[in-house]
Amino acid sequence: MDLLDLTERKGLPDALRVLLETFPREDWQNDPGYNGLISFWLERHLTFRRLLAEMTNETMSLLDRKSDERRFAGRISRYGGIFVEQLHGHHQIEDHHYFPVLSARDTRLKRGFDILDKDHHALDGLLNDFVGSANAALTKLDDKNALLPAAENFRRDVVRLTGFIDRHLTDEEDLIVPVILKYGTHGL
Repeated sequence: MDLLDLTERKGLPDALRVLLETFPREDWQNDPGYNGLISFWLERHLTFRRLLAEMTNETMSLLDRKSDERRFAGRISRYGGIFVEQLHGHHQIEDHHYFPVLSARDTRLKRGFDILDKDHHALDGLLNDFVGSANAALTKLDDKNALLPAAENFRRDVVRLTGFIDRHLTDEEDLIVPVILKYGTHGL
């Protein structure tokens, strides 16, 4: 078992949280280095969390028979498409630009950026499972006997994915925001 693997990790090791001690989360917005880039980046993370919450709520509404299958299909298709497309784009920018620039600013944290990059690869597989589960539910709209179990499987997949996404985003924020607060945004 790899305790740094996204599916096992409870947080970053203390050695990678060294800047977080100097720049604790509760002080970020009051730091003079807090700027539009950090705010925008954290807002993107919040958007991913909100989309997952919306999909969970929509699925629960269908399962609780408070919503119909057409609303469920429309919302899951819309939110799921936005989520997957934007998360992939977000990760590509991080992998190809932000991570290399930021890891060079404080080499003590390179291992942390390697962990985050590995997370992105693990999330690709989880996103494929998510898409498959969503599609499985969406293809059963005309058969309620098949739709409800498929929707329950999708709900479980969304809840599972939410936990992994939250772990990854929290660790990413705890590593990256302190680096930007300490070293600035030049080159980003």
